[in-house]
Amino acid sequence: MQEVYDFLKKCGTYYLATVEGDQPRVRPFGTVNIFEGHLYIQTGKAKVVSHQLLSNPKIEICAFDGDRWLRLQAVAVEDDRVAAKKSLLDQYPELQSMYSPTDGNTQVFYLTDAVATFSSFTAPPKTVTF
Repeated sequence: MQEVYDFLKKCGTYYLATVEGDQPRVRPFGTVNIFEGHLYIQTGKAKVVSHQLLSNPKIEICAFDGDRWLRLQAVAVEDDRVAAKKSLLDQYPELQSMYSPTDGNTQVFYLTDAVATFSSFTAPPKTVTF
């Protein structure tokens, strides 16, 4: 999990795929955190992605650092605890003008059943699970 976290932090932007009905939806994301042994992502409850994640929590994430890419499939589990939200927002002070752990909008999910595959054109794929 630490390797996935480090890679996503290095990339800055990653792409999160959800499903709406039978249509895949992909959008750029940038928040990631480790809290209590889980990898977390963050969004707002008012966003369409929130409703997609609650309806079908299976996700995929893709990121590229210029040499290697990561494809991560997982199940997103909502964590409504203030401590989890605060931990993530503490890592992203620039978001604190838009989100607060107690605003009723901030939403964090931790990833379970994760299978992460690191790939490149010059090395065999490496898969990690958590």
